[in-house]
Amino acid sequence: MPYDITRTELVWPGKYGEDGKRRRDWERVSLPFQVIERVNESRATREAAKDRGLTLFDYWVGDTAETFEEGWRNKLIWGENRLVMSSLLDQFAGKIDLIYIDPPFATGADFSFAALVGDEASELEKEQSVVEEWAYRDTWGEGLDSYLNMLDDRLELARTLLSDQGSLLVHCDFRVMHFLGALLDEIFGSGDRGSSQDRPGFRNEIVWMYGLGGSSPKCYPKKHDTILWYSKSASWYFDPPMVPATSQMMKGQDKKCPDTWDIPSINNMAIERTGYPTQKPEALLERIVKAHSRPGDLVADFFCGSGTTQVVAERLGRRWIGCDLSRYAIHVTRKRLLGLEDCKHFEVLNLGKYERKYWQVATFGEDLAEDGMISLYEYVAFILKLYGASPAGGLQHLHGKKGRGFVHVGAVDSPVTIDEIAACIKECVALRAKELHILGWEWEMGLHDPMAAEAAARGVKLLLRQIPHQVMEQVAVTSESNFFELAYLDVEVGRTHRKHEVIAALKNFVIPNPELVPQGIQQKIHKWTDYVDYWAVDWDFSDDTFMQGWVTYRTRKDRSLQMKSEPHEYNGPGEHAVMVKVIDIFGNDTSKICHIKVT
Repeated sequence: MPYDITRTELVWPGKYGEDGKRRRDWERVSLPFQVIERVNESRATREAAKDRGLTLFDYWVGDTAETFEEGWRNKLIWGENRLVMSSLLDQFAGKIDLIYIDPPFATGADFSFAALVGDEASELEKEQSVVEEWAYRDTWGEGLDSYLNMLDDRLELARTLLSDQGSLLVHCDFRVMHFLGALLDEIFGSGDRGSSQDRPGFRNEIVWMYGLGGSSPKCYPKKHDTILWYSKSASWYFDPPMVPATSQMMKGQDKKCPDTWDIPSINNMAIERTGYPTQKPEALLERIVKAHSRPGDLVADFFCGSGTTQVVAERLGRRWIGCDLSRYAIHVTRKRLLGLEDCKHFEVLNLGKYERKYWQVATFGEDLAEDGMISLYEYVAFILKLYGASPAGGLQHLHGKKGRGFVHVGAVDSPVTIDEIAACIKECVALRAKELHILGWEWEMGLHDPMAAEAAARGVKLLLRQIPHQVMEQVAVTSESNFFELAYLDVEVGRTHRKHEVIAALKNFVIPNPELVPQGIQQKIHKWTDYVDYWAVDWDFSDDTFMQGWVTYRTRKDRSLQMKSEPHEYNGPGEHAVMVKVIDIFGNDTSKICHIKVT
């Protein structure tokens, strides 16, 4: 390898290419974000957005506001953090004041946790999803080499996102701490390890001591983690935390906190416990956030898990960005934030259709002729293969055949619509076909019931199936890709005895493929409500972002779930679209729109 050794550094297989140049597994892409939900938002904000013509599938164009008073909204992002961090660069390069990350430590438990089901709080081990499992494989599939490649990319992005006075704190343990220190020194600088302390880079190795956990007769009990602190520049913000002095001379006084922290870990009875085995105590994050940021500063966590960083940042008056690959992590974080008194506005985002479009071009090639044909053909053939269907040529709307049914594959960058399904049904009738499978990434709201009825009336059995997110992973294979049939719900929205007042009631929630639900979960499901973890109502939905007007959800402390909403009063007569969103115990959401006329 044509590489001259000019400094001490950590080298691993894959770090350098055959030409001796540094290899990066990523390119700086900038994908637009979709706003999929806004929480604690006012109707006035919605009306302003409607005036600009925004709809449900339009994208977030970036905040110009840098304070809550100017209109800043905190951000909870579902997605792969490398793509998310890269897509944040245009708006946030040099603007994040504190980044705390707690990446996986080489244990599969990082993606599994104890979830509760139903009114009786039956506890089950929630296994990692296929997407999370593949993320774990990408991280540890080739051992330490793939882990270092994964973090190398993200640490470089973190440095670019940090402000000049910003700090990065990386949580790790004995398995990877020594490797991470060498890698961080290379990216950020050696700082206090060098001859001069006024340099960017390393500032402290913080030892967090805790008491819980087992022990071995063959070695000292492992009762600490390490938090590595690095600054972006030679000038960083730091407000030293104070702790009670322990010496007799300073009895009753405070002293500066040393780099060893004795903070209890979360026990099984703790109120803040969510069930994530890797969840860190709020007291630990409170010390970090207070010491390394000011009120109003921007704090980010790109492996946010159960959301402790976001909860602490919210409580301490910081702006925040959180990101995780797991739908359920996003859901748990959202519930924890909703449980905070006076929680400020935040929005739930993803890369949605833009991530899929990027994947389509990266996987099947760019559409150089700009007619969409080659890329579309390759994409449809790929999805059909994963679904176990064969291509069907010469048809206008139907792309394949599986068994006795025809298959239509929805586009990557737009939702499947009612008109789209109607055209497929019409073509099936012309072919005397009795079964139609529609595969889609996203769906026009409210299409399930009317289209199922339309198909049945014309003698066609309609199956609406979700294209799983994991098909975008290069290792996806047919046997691991389940195309689940869409869940659906029965909602009743009716008038009360008071003028202009309505109420919503959840009547049923159906998962059409219960046989695909893990056996351990099936045994704990006694009624349909046990599948429901959260439901919310948007009283004035108009093809834009879902805005929560009323919500009920289960917590570890209170497992009850209201089946009827609180009454909602409109300002006067009119017609309204009421959207109800249900999130199930797996973190998946299902929505339905009901129309009501208020006189």
